[in-house]
Amino acid sequence: MRRWGAALAALIALAGCGPDAAEPQPHGYVAGAEETAEPQHRLVLADDSAVYVLDLITEDVTEVARLGGITGVEGDGRFAYVAHGAGALRVVDSGAWTVDHGDHVHYYRAAPRDLGSVDGRRVLSGDGVVAVSGDGGTRLLDRARLEKGDISWLGSVPYESALPFRDRLYVPVDGGIEVLTREGSPAGRAGECREPRGAAVTGRGAVFTCSSGALLIGRDDVRTIHPELEWGPAGRAGGLHGRPGSSVLAGPARNGGVWVLDADAGEWRFLDTGPVTAVAAAGPEEPVLVLTPDGVLRGWDYASGRQVSERRLLTRPDERAVIQADQARAYVSDPAGRAVHEIDYRDGLRRARTFPLGFTPAHLVETGR
Repeated sequence: MRRWGAALAALIALAGCGPDAAEPQPHGYVAGAEETAEPQHRLVLADDSAVYVLDLITEDVTEVARLGGITGVEGDGRFAYVAHGAGALRVVDSGAWTVDHGDHVHYYRAAPRDLGSVDGRRVLSGDGVVAVSGDGGTRLLDRARLEKGDISWLGSVPYESALPFRDRLYVPVDGGIEVLTREGSPAGRAGECREPRGAAVTGRGAVFTCSSGALLIGRDDVRTIHPELEWGPAGRAGGLHGRPGSSVLAGPARNGGVWVLDADAGEWRFLDTGPVTAVAAAGPEEPVLVLTPDGVLRGWDYASGRQVSERRLLTRPDERAVIQADQARAYVSDPAGRAVHEIDYRDGLRRARTFPLGFTPAHLVETGR
């Protein structure tokens, strides 16, 4: 009996080592991806006919897709949505992303890939949902399925634009922001907002720019933030730009200068910068980055309204230049110079690296955040 028991134990041990044995996966495991100890920032870049991914760790450039008539690129932290042709968006997985579990964070990297095109003209993303707007309304892209490489839809609403936030959809309708469930059923009205021209999700909530200021939809309240004396001679703010997750946004004024929205303080500030090519706010207590038509990058302290730094950056200025900021660096595209410049905005706008490219980076978004 003792001999049989030993043989049986050996047989069980051998079976456990066979190909069908289930080995536990480590916490945070993602099939096909490598988990890393630090963020894996990448840039998705495009000229008028192709899409590329620049890996900021290895400095490698990968061509991902060949397209015709590229007109813009938007991102959601991992995926880029490339507008091309007549009403189409190409979905590109940059292969770099962050998963925040609250008490800890996971960073991942994988090969970039082209996932194909969908009908649509622009996207608004928030709370893990991507709203794709186009002719006939807005469809909700299933972000969880997108992470597996599949393009599928959660539903649609018959409105030109919708911002996903707090498990709801916020839709500009009839001079205000209407609230819908994700299934499209009415769920109230958030507030008044005449002539909305932009929307974003910030660290303080969802923001819509309106003719009279901004409507801030927080997690517990709704506020209208008016600029002093309305917009004044500078004119209203255009699209607002800032570091993802930050509560500070900045956008060019219609007649020159920059408007800064501090959602924490609940106020607008105006920077008398003169004409502006590109602008981005780096965050609370960080500079607002302003690229002017002469190719000079300037840092502004929005609290005092003073310029605090400057650096001549573009030898051949180009109105297509874009600024993207993260928690440590900013990236400025240089279309005419066929390059991208990495800027340490906490060190007097020091140029940390320049990435020469074999194409014209007319469009840029950062991923991996």
